[in-house]
Amino acid sequence: MLFPDTLAVVLPAFFATGWFILGGSDLGTGMLLPYLGRTAHERRLVIASFAPFFLGNEVWLIATAGVLAGCFPTLEGELLAGQYPVLVALLAGWVVRDTGLWSRGRVSGDGGRRRRALCDAAVVCGSWTVALSVGLLLAALLTGAPYEPVGGPAGVLVALAVAALFAVHGLGFATLRLTGPPYERARLLVGRNGPWQSFALTAVLLGALPLVAGGTLPLAGRAADPATLALLVPALLVVTPFLVAAQVWTWIAFRRRVTGPSYL
Repeated sequence: MLFPDTLAVVLPAFFATGWFILGGSDLGTGMLLPYLGRTAHERRLVIASFAPFFLGNEVWLIATAGVLAGCFPTLEGELLAGQYPVLVALLAGWVVRDTGLWSRGRVSGDGGRRRRALCDAAVVCGSWTVALSVGLLLAALLTGAPYEPVGGPAGVLVALAVAALFAVHGLGFATLRLTGPPYERARLLVGRNGPWQSFALTAVLLGALPLVAGGTLPLAGRAADPATLALLVPALLVVTPFLVAAQVWTWIAFRRRVTGPSYL
């Protein structure tokens, strides 16, 4: 069995990779909502394509932050203080997106069209905000400045590149889930590659990002004391298989393409 200090590094890397691949699918699809859905009905189909997954996907991001805080509390505190503006933007985008998703299904009566449009705008703006914030955070890690927000053209280019990768990943997910005109629009941009080929390629690229960026973090001497790791790591090893099993069940249960507005 691996030592607790080794597992303390492996577990947050595992959770972060899971969020980039799984959470990136619903995030990227939400970013392209105006392109994929040209009418209110089509936008409802696009949202229904990822609605069963987004809450489960967010658990991976929460787990990443929680494990980092538990296993590397000093490092987590330094990152939180140094990247405070970026993390606030990320959380704000996350809240705005989820508010738009939950509120859209509760809009009815007079003025419903305008309120649905506001909810759709919240989903799109929130998704882009999260993607760009993650890009800025990765840019800071990759440039060796994890304790301050990155600036300049390099940071902007990295943020835009990461956001574009999320969007392409969302396109691959859309080709797996959608039907009709939204599917055709996603298929047009994906190209000749099969739906699973495109999704798998972007999944590999997204999954590599947190591993490469995380490798730049100064982990030496930042781990929690051995007694804490001896208590925390075994508990995580017990919980993690249930998280993976729940995620697998969700993808199997909702594996069919969306043909009508449902969920939420």
